[in-house]
Amino acid sequence: MAGSPRPQTIDVAKLINERKLGAFNYKLIALSWLITVFDGFDMMMISYTAPYMQDELGLDKIMLGKVFSAGMFGMMVGGFLFAYIGDRIGRRQTIIVAAFAFGILTTATGFAQTYEQLLLLRFLDGIAIGGMLPLAWALNIEFVPSKYRSTVVTVIMMGYSIGTAIAAPITVWLADPSNLNLGWEGVFIAGGLATLVCAVALWWGLPESVRLLVSKQRDPERIAATLNKIDPSLNATASDHFILGDEKADQTGGFRIGKLFEGDLKWLTPLLWTGYIASTLAVYFKANWGPIVYEELGFARTTAAYASSVGGLLGALFGLLLMRFTDGKGPAAVAVFPLIAIPPLLALGLIPMTQDTFLPLSILSSALVGGAHFGVHSIAGIFYMSSIRATGAGWATSIAKIGGIAGPIIGGYVLSSGLPIVYTFAVLAACPALLAGSAIAIGAIVNRRPTPPPIPAEPVPAT
Repeated sequence: MAGSPRPQTIDVAKLINERKLGAFNYKLIALSWLITVFDGFDMMMISYTAPYMQDELGLDKIMLGKVFSAGMFGMMVGGFLFAYIGDRIGRRQTIIVAAFAFGILTTATGFAQTYEQLLLLRFLDGIAIGGMLPLAWALNIEFVPSKYRSTVVTVIMMGYSIGTAIAAPITVWLADPSNLNLGWEGVFIAGGLATLVCAVALWWGLPESVRLLVSKQRDPERIAATLNKIDPSLNATASDHFILGDEKADQTGGFRIGKLFEGDLKWLTPLLWTGYIASTLAVYFKANWGPIVYEELGFARTTAAYASSVGGLLGALFGLLLMRFTDGKGPAAVAVFPLIAIPPLLALGLIPMTQDTFLPLSILSSALVGGAHFGVHSIAGIFYMSSIRATGAGWATSIAKIGGIAGPIIGGYVLSSGLPIVYTFAVLAACPALLAGSAIAIGAIVNRRPTPPPIPAEPVPAT
């Protein structure tokens, strides 16, 4: 006799893992990609507006280094804070709040009139940015098959590189006296307002993570509704039983730091943090100081801006080349670009060369360092179970900001010391070397992980 469908058991992990990417995934990727564009733009526009700030606000190099690092310190705080909130109350709400805060604070930075105001606003803006990105990665990871996780994170981070690439021409167009002449203030106001528009789009279209909801046994109606959007033929209802067949149930309640070091995570987490710190130091040193270093080596201001921009864009393309190897060959593939980056960095720092040789080689080294950073981004959240994935990724990106904080400050002192600027390239070669060693060790540990046995779903009762 026909009647209401009986409850079924749905293995959400199996459902997601056995599907190809669909319209639901592409919409989520596009929204996440959009917000990373503005993160990349924000990160680089402080570098390209620095020469204008330096002139107008009377900032020396050490003061500029502290402004750069204030943003990094804020990102570190935000990564810890918002990752914890995201694992407690949900990814969606936390990402949206962070995005709105990011837009408001970036806009407010355009009204800073003193060094102290600039320092405070960059710190607060960093909190919002640092909290948003790890959650965006975690949310996407939890909606795609495991074989595409590194790829999807890398594609999302392409938005970051697009943002860094457009920062140079937009800054020149808005701020330069030969164009619109809106000053550095206009760059921040434009970026902040555009970010607020993006935050509205996130509020309208961002879903909550079904894996997180299942892991916490929360809101079955939302789980069913989201799964039906992924697979309209599923006909899931709130009365169904939802499980994650690829994870053990988290019975220990809320987050505690020890969860990041359970089992083989006691090795994976420190290795990830070590490689991430080294990579971030190199990336943010080159990103923040690159335009000024080029200027002090005799290149025109516009050439300096565009050279840094091209290096960032090529880094994104290298990241795209790397991503499929990371998904197919494992985390050890992340070591490829760092190893290739070491020789050109040493050559730039130790071998005299003309500007015509120096410029393309420095762009190549920037691209290799950037491509390697994409690699470590792509693996930051894949080792942790759903209930702590945002925290695992958030802590990794926050700890990595130690390098982001140190890089600009170290650069400020080095550039003020009177030492030849080119020496910094040779010193930076230690960073990709450390990342390569960490990635190789991570790959070896992950390869020893046993494949979890499949947990079959209960058969669907006849109606």
